[in-house]
Amino acid sequence: MSKIGALIFGFNEYSLEIANNIGHKFGEIEIFSMSGAKEALEKEFAYPINRFDLSEDWGDLNERFDMEKSTAFCTLDDTAENIFLTISLRSSFKNLIIIAIAQNKESADKLSLAGANKVIPLVQTTSAMIADMLDKPVITEVLHNILYEKSSLKIAQIRVDKDDYFDGKYPTDIEWSREHGVIVLSVMHEDMSSEFIYSSKAKHHAIKNGDIFVVVGYERDIEEFEKLIGSRCDVSWSHWSR
Repeated sequence: MSKIGALIFGFNEYSLEIANNIGHKFGEIEIFSMSGAKEALEKEFAYPINRFDLSEDWGDLNERFDMEKSTAFCTLDDTAENIFLTISLRSSFKNLIIIAIAQNKESADKLSLAGANKVIPLVQTTSAMIADMLDKPVITEVLHNILYEKSSLKIAQIRVDKDDYFDGKYPTDIEWSREHGVIVLSVMHEDMSSEFIYSSKAKHHAIKNGDIFVVVGYERDIEEFEKLIGSRCDVSWSHWSR
Protein backbone atom coordinates (compact mmCIF):
# COMPACT_ATOMS: atom_id res chain seq x y z
CA MET A 1 0.00 0.00 0.00
CA SER A 2 1.40 3.41 -1.00
CA LYS A 3 2.28 5.81 1.80
CA ILE A 4 1.24 9.43 2.22
CA GLY A 5 4.25 11.49 3.21
CA ALA A 6 6.41 14.59 3.04
CA LEU A 7 9.26 14.44 0.51
CA ILE A 8 11.91 17.07 1.32
CA PHE A 9 14.48 17.73 -1.39
CA GLY A 10 17.67 19.36 -0.11
CA PHE A 11 20.07 18.91 2.78
CA ASN A 12 20.41 22.22 4.66
CA GLU A 13 19.00 24.27 7.53
CA TYR A 14 15.74 24.77 5.65
CA SER A 15 15.09 21.06 5.19
CA LEU A 16 15.95 20.30 8.82
CA GLU A 17 13.59 22.97 10.15
CA ILE A 18 10.83 21.88 7.80
CA ALA A 19 11.20 18.25 8.87
CA ASN A 20 11.13 19.19 12.56
CA ASN A 21 8.10 21.43 12.15
CA ILE A 22 5.88 19.12 10.10
CA GLY A 23 6.54 15.89 11.97
CA HIS A 24 3.12 16.09 13.61
CA LYS A 25 1.37 16.47 10.28
CA PHE A 26 2.92 13.68 8.22
CA GLY A 27 3.35 10.06 9.20
CA GLU A 28 6.21 9.55 6.75
CA ILE A 29 9.06 12.00 6.14
CA GLU A 30 11.95 11.36 3.76
CA ILE A 31 14.79 13.68 2.84
CA PHE A 32 16.52 13.60 -0.54
CA SER A 33 20.09 14.85 -0.93
CA MET A 34 22.12 15.51 -4.07
CA SER A 35 25.50 15.37 -2.30
CA GLY A 36 27.35 13.86 0.64
CA ALA A 37 27.72 10.30 1.84
CA LYS A 38 24.37 8.78 2.82
CA GLU A 39 25.78 7.26 6.00
CA ALA A 40 27.22 10.60 7.15
CA LEU A 41 23.95 12.40 6.47
CA GLU A 42 21.87 9.91 8.43
CA LYS A 43 23.93 10.58 11.56
CA GLU A 44 22.73 14.19 11.55
CA PHE A 45 19.10 13.62 10.63
CA ALA A 46 16.48 11.54 12.41
CA TYR A 47 14.79 10.82 9.07
CA PRO A 48 15.49 8.47 6.15
CA ILE A 49 17.80 10.06 3.57
CA ASN A 50 18.00 9.11 -0.09
CA ARG A 51 20.39 10.20 -2.81
CA PHE A 52 18.93 11.67 -6.00
CA ASP A 53 19.93 13.70 -9.04
CA LEU A 54 17.98 15.92 -11.38
CA SER A 55 17.84 13.25 -14.09
CA GLU A 56 15.50 11.08 -11.99
CA ASP A 57 12.35 9.71 -13.62
CA TRP A 58 10.74 9.38 -10.14
CA GLY A 59 9.51 5.86 -10.76
CA ASP A 60 10.61 4.75 -7.27
CA LEU A 61 8.57 7.52 -5.65
CA ASN A 62 5.49 6.50 -7.57
CA GLU A 63 5.84 2.96 -6.28
CA ARG A 64 6.35 3.86 -2.62
CA PHE A 65 4.18 6.96 -2.12
CA ASP A 66 0.66 8.06 -2.98
CA MET A 67 1.82 11.08 -4.98
CA GLU A 68 -1.74 12.35 -5.30
CA LYS A 69 -1.89 12.97 -1.55
CA SER A 70 1.75 13.53 -0.59
CA THR A 71 3.59 16.88 -0.37
CA ALA A 72 7.01 17.77 -1.81
CA PHE A 73 9.24 20.51 -0.41
CA CYS A 74 11.85 21.88 -2.84
CA THR A 75 14.64 23.44 -0.75
CA LEU A 76 17.73 23.17 -2.98
CA ASP A 77 20.24 25.99 -2.41
CA ASP A 78 20.78 26.62 -6.10
CA THR A 79 17.82 28.57 -7.56
CA ALA A 80 18.16 27.11 -11.07
CA GLU A 81 18.29 23.56 -9.69
CA ASN A 82 15.28 24.23 -7.47
CA ILE A 83 13.30 25.48 -10.46
CA PHE A 84 14.33 22.48 -12.58
CA LEU A 85 13.35 20.12 -9.73
CA THR A 86 9.94 21.80 -9.45
CA ILE A 87 9.36 21.48 -13.20
CA SER A 88 10.40 17.82 -13.14
CA LEU A 89 8.11 16.93 -10.23
CA ARG A 90 5.16 18.83 -11.68
CA SER A 91 5.53 17.20 -15.11
CA SER A 92 5.53 13.78 -13.46
CA PHE A 93 2.87 14.34 -10.80
CA LYS A 94 0.01 16.58 -11.87
CA ASN A 95 -1.72 16.69 -8.46
CA LEU A 96 1.31 16.62 -6.16
CA ILE A 97 1.39 19.52 -3.69
CA ILE A 98 4.72 21.31 -4.17
CA ILE A 99 6.03 23.89 -1.71
CA ALA A 100 9.27 25.61 -2.72
CA ILE A 101 11.63 28.08 -1.09
CA ALA A 102 12.81 31.18 -2.93
CA GLN A 103 15.68 33.60 -2.30
CA ASN A 104 13.77 36.61 -3.67
CA LYS A 105 10.59 37.65 -5.46
CA GLU A 106 12.05 37.00 -8.91
CA SER A 107 12.86 33.36 -8.10
CA ALA A 108 9.49 33.05 -6.34
CA ASP A 109 7.71 34.09 -9.55
CA LYS A 110 9.74 31.58 -11.57
CA LEU A 111 8.99 28.77 -9.11
CA SER A 112 5.28 29.54 -9.30
CA LEU A 113 5.45 29.38 -13.09
CA ALA A 114 7.39 26.11 -12.80
CA GLY A 115 4.44 24.55 -10.99
CA ALA A 116 4.88 25.18 -7.25
CA ASN A 117 1.57 25.40 -5.40
CA LYS A 118 3.09 27.61 -2.73
CA VAL A 119 6.36 29.55 -2.59
CA ILE A 120 8.01 30.72 0.63
CA PRO A 121 10.25 33.81 0.09
CA LEU A 122 13.14 33.30 2.51
CA VAL A 123 14.37 36.87 2.33
CA GLN A 124 11.29 38.02 4.20
CA THR A 125 10.30 35.05 6.32
CA THR A 126 11.75 31.92 7.89
CA SER A 127 11.23 28.27 7.26
CA ALA A 128 10.21 27.80 10.88
CA MET A 129 6.89 29.44 9.93
CA ILE A 130 6.05 26.92 7.19
CA ALA A 131 4.21 24.55 9.52
CA ASP A 132 2.04 27.38 10.80
CA MET A 133 1.29 28.45 7.22
CA LEU A 134 0.19 24.92 6.37
CA ASP A 135 -2.30 24.90 9.23
CA LYS A 136 -3.46 28.50 8.81
CA PRO A 137 -3.81 29.51 5.14
CA VAL A 138 -4.93 33.00 6.19
CA ILE A 139 -1.37 33.69 7.37
CA THR A 140 -0.04 32.91 3.91
CA GLU A 141 -2.59 35.29 2.40
CA VAL A 142 -1.73 38.10 4.80
CA LEU A 143 2.03 37.73 4.24
CA HIS A 144 1.51 37.60 0.49
CA ASN A 145 -0.44 40.87 0.63
CA ILE A 146 2.28 42.50 2.74
CA LEU A 147 5.14 41.31 0.55
CA TYR A 148 3.72 41.57 -2.94
CA GLU A 149 0.65 43.80 -2.99
CA LYS A 150 0.32 47.50 -2.37
CA SER A 151 0.23 47.79 1.39
CA SER A 152 1.40 50.34 3.94
CA LEU A 153 2.52 47.45 6.14
CA LYS A 154 6.13 46.32 5.82
CA ILE A 155 8.25 43.37 6.95
CA ALA A 156 11.71 44.13 8.37
CA GLN A 157 14.52 42.38 10.20
CA ILE A 158 15.82 44.25 13.25
CA ARG A 159 19.02 43.21 15.00
CA VAL A 160 19.22 43.67 18.78
CA ASP A 161 22.24 45.84 19.64
CA LYS A 162 20.89 47.27 22.92
CA ASP A 163 19.74 44.27 24.97
CA ASP A 164 19.86 46.32 28.17
CA TYR A 165 16.62 47.90 26.92
CA PHE A 166 14.84 44.58 27.50
CA ASP A 167 16.46 43.95 30.91
CA GLY A 168 16.58 40.16 30.52
CA LYS A 169 12.97 39.79 29.35
CA TYR A 170 11.73 36.96 27.15
CA PRO A 171 9.95 37.64 23.83
CA THR A 172 6.58 36.54 25.23
CA ASP A 173 6.93 38.96 28.20
CA ILE A 174 6.48 41.94 25.90
CA GLU A 175 3.26 43.31 24.43
CA TRP A 176 4.90 44.23 21.13
CA SER A 177 1.88 45.78 19.44
CA ARG A 178 0.81 47.93 22.39
CA GLU A 179 4.31 49.02 23.40
CA HIS A 180 5.96 49.38 20.00
CA GLY A 181 3.27 49.25 17.33
CA VAL A 182 4.82 46.21 15.63
CA ILE A 183 4.10 42.50 15.46
CA VAL A 184 7.06 40.17 16.00
CA LEU A 185 6.78 37.01 13.88
CA SER A 186 9.98 35.17 14.70
CA VAL A 187 13.38 35.49 16.34
CA MET A 188 16.71 34.35 14.91
CA HIS A 189 19.71 33.79 17.17
CA GLU A 190 23.44 34.15 16.70
CA ASP A 191 23.81 30.36 16.44
CA MET A 192 21.60 30.60 13.31
CA SER A 193 18.63 28.82 14.93
CA SER A 194 15.23 30.40 14.48
CA GLU A 195 11.85 30.04 16.14
CA PHE A 196 8.31 31.22 15.70
CA ILE A 197 7.85 33.88 18.41
CA TYR A 198 5.46 31.79 20.50
CA SER A 199 7.37 28.52 20.26
CA SER A 200 8.51 26.86 23.46
CA LYS A 201 12.17 27.66 22.69
CA ALA A 202 11.47 31.34 22.13
CA LYS A 203 9.56 31.50 25.40
CA HIS A 204 12.66 30.39 27.29
CA HIS A 205 15.27 32.47 25.45
CA ALA A 206 16.10 35.81 27.06
CA ILE A 207 16.57 38.58 24.50
CA LYS A 208 20.24 39.39 23.91
CA ASN A 209 22.48 41.26 21.50
CA GLY A 210 22.73 39.56 18.12
CA ASP A 211 19.14 38.31 18.11
CA ILE A 212 17.20 39.30 15.00
CA PHE A 213 13.48 39.97 15.10
CA VAL A 214 11.34 39.55 11.98
CA VAL A 215 8.65 42.20 12.45
CA VAL A 216 5.57 43.50 10.66
CA GLY A 217 4.42 47.08 11.05
CA TYR A 218 4.11 50.53 9.53
CA GLU A 219 7.39 52.06 8.41
CA ARG A 220 7.31 54.84 11.00
CA ASP A 221 6.76 52.34 13.85
CA ILE A 222 9.49 50.05 12.55
CA GLU A 223 11.91 52.99 12.40
CA GLU A 224 11.14 53.96 16.01
CA PHE A 225 11.53 50.34 17.12
CA GLU A 226 14.86 50.18 15.29
CA LYS A 227 16.13 53.29 17.10
CA LEU A 228 15.23 51.77 20.47
CA ILE A 229 16.86 48.36 20.13
CA GLY A 230 19.43 48.29 17.34
CA SER A 231 19.63 48.31 13.58
CA ARG A 232 17.87 47.05 10.48
CA CYS A 233 19.65 44.26 8.66
CA ASP A 234 19.51 41.79 5.79
CA VAL A 235 20.13 38.14 6.59
CA SER A 236 22.36 36.24 4.17
CA TRP A 237 20.32 33.04 4.02
CA SER A 238 22.86 31.36 1.77
CA HIS A 239 25.21 31.20 4.76
CA TRP A 240 22.70 29.06 6.68
CA SER A 241 23.23 25.90 4.64
CA ARG A 242 25.40 23.14 6.04
